[in-house]
Amino acid sequence: MKLVTCGLPYANGKAHIGHLRTYVPADVYVRYLRMMGEEVLFICGSDCHGTPIVVNAEKEGISPKELVDRYHEHFQRIFKKLCVEFDFYGRTDADYNHRRTQEIVKKLIENGYVYAKEIELAYCPKCDRFLPDRYVEGICPYCGAIARGDECDQGCGRHLEPGEIKEPKCKICGSRAEFRKQKHYFFKLTAFRDFLIDYLENKLQGTENALNYARQWVRSELRDWCITRNLEWGVKFPGEDLVVYVWVDAPIGYISFTEQACRLKGLDWKEIWQNGEISDITHFIGLDIVYHHCIFWPAMLKGAGYSLPKAVVASGMVKVEGKTFSKSRGYVVWVEDDYLRAGFNPDYLRYYIVNYTSHEKDLNFSWRVFMEKVNKEVIGTLGNFIYRVLHFAWKNFGTLAGEVDGVVMEKIAEVKEKIVSAIRRWEFKEASDAFMELAKFGNEYFQSKAPWDLIKEDRKACEKVLISCVQIVKALVIFSYPVMPKTMKKLAELLSIELKSLDEALEPIERIELKKPFIPFEKVDEKKIEEMERIMMERIRRAERAEVEIDIKDFSKLDIRIGKIVKAEKIKGSRKLMKLEVDVGGEVRQIVAGIAEVYEPEEVVGKLVPVLVNIKPAKLMGVESMGMVLAADVDGKPVLLHPDREVPPGSKVR
Repeated sequence: MKLVTCGLPYANGKAHIGHLRTYVPADVYVRYLRMMGEEVLFICGSDCHGTPIVVNAEKEGISPKELVDRYHEHFQRIFKKLCVEFDFYGRTDADYNHRRTQEIVKKLIENGYVYAKEIELAYCPKCDRFLPDRYVEGICPYCGAIARGDECDQGCGRHLEPGEIKEPKCKICGSRAEFRKQKHYFFKLTAFRDFLIDYLENKLQGTENALNYARQWVRSELRDWCITRNLEWGVKFPGEDLVVYVWVDAPIGYISFTEQACRLKGLDWKEIWQNGEISDITHFIGLDIVYHHCIFWPAMLKGAGYSLPKAVVASGMVKVEGKTFSKSRGYVVWVEDDYLRAGFNPDYLRYYIVNYTSHEKDLNFSWRVFMEKVNKEVIGTLGNFIYRVLHFAWKNFGTLAGEVDGVVMEKIAEVKEKIVSAIRRWEFKEASDAFMELAKFGNEYFQSKAPWDLIKEDRKACEKVLISCVQIVKALVIFSYPVMPKTMKKLAELLSIELKSLDEALEPIERIELKKPFIPFEKVDEKKIEEMERIMMERIRRAERAEVEIDIKDFSKLDIRIGKIVKAEKIKGSRKLMKLEVDVGGEVRQIVAGIAEVYEPEEVVGKLVPVLVNIKPAKLMGVESMGMVLAADVDGKPVLLHPDREVPPGSKVR
């Protein structure tokens, strides 16, 4: 039994096209495997824990469970409409996942891979609470960018352990946080370095983007992971008033969901997850969670005595209209609100996702390119051939009988082998290109034989041409079914075709009674595409306006203090820059300011000026600047601002 999983969608927002980069190819893969004769279990579920869910629930004034219920149902609805069919779709906040997570954590403790350590954590005196993950914001200790508590999301992108962030602030009330000591628990990831190197080099299969990234991480940097958090929403850590980190219980969902799927099917889940060192498990994920699946997850499985995955298949990233995918900037396509609500066939989007480019490469979604691919390839090449053959045969014969052309059977066999080879290598574009190649061959064959002329001269010869063309149609329906299941299922019913095996395409048609065909695909209208582009542009403009318009919460993120300039000197080689030393209250900051064309150093020493303190450090003319002096811009020249009376350095600007 082969197990295929998808990275769990986070139950904290709606489905967008970026999600489908994982789920559609995985569904296509599973459908092809089953048609290649393999037994496959396909599971997924909602990721229900973590700080962002708690934060968003608090903002909406509802419980975390209510928020999770909403998006859990949303994703199930979307998957059904997109024909993504899991054998079991679970949720990590279910009792069965809590039990399995606690069992594995206890096993890791028993095996000596978890230890307690007292660490300093951000604590908000005003809210009277420790601040986990997304409740805290501050400065990245590695690159100096503004970062959230668990990740430097605006700078170097590194994962941050609890307590690492500098100058922490509470995201709830905006107050300056302080560090206090508290006991937390760590997983000994460093103990698995040699195991991980061997596993990644010699045992784990998958896409090179995932393997290369993971190998680089293991060799360059491996640190123990803090696996507990100060939250009430989550899986309880054994014996403590803490919950486990979301990246502990989320992947364990793969195991607990398998248990539930096997229970429903009368199978033994242990044959998959406890049958030896490597099991036939394939994880489909996004490139952004490679570290968790190729490093943290196998180490945790090894430490608890569970089987290891055989392959990790990571997709490339997603762009929208050539721009980096960004919900906040408006470069996003919402699956339900945009695509499905507009009435587009789900098969079109499935085809676009798998056929646009190789699975490892970045996918760019463009409404204009979408229209061109659908109209030219899906309709112009595939749909056109299927309909013109079936309509001509039904209209002129009704029933066909005879021997299929050997050249046609050879081409079908060739395409079938191309598809099988491509699927084994997770090359879904190659597989879909292969059946489109067969459709092109069919169009050329039909055109070259000219049955509209042949029927006037030799009806029997025309019938042989048509039965050969219907054989191609049969093969196309079978071969393209995993990619476009909604349409091909209808065509299979029309033609009484089984969709259980790819080999069925190689069975020659000896006799077939045709029913009146239908046009399989509807052309994508340019006016509808223009409307979708208009909706996107309006979304982008709203996002741009939102970036300009800020509320008091945004302003509270700026740490502006009154500073006193204690020393100043011009920077050699620059007409505009001056190096300042500024007392900002309790410390003196070196700041580079573009004021040298207007002020002399002796003019500014002793002045009180507003200083933005929590800006990312920068180097100007090789001189490091640890803040920004604020000034008015008058005719392109800086004019220093100062309070109307003496105030102590460090006074906050509010």
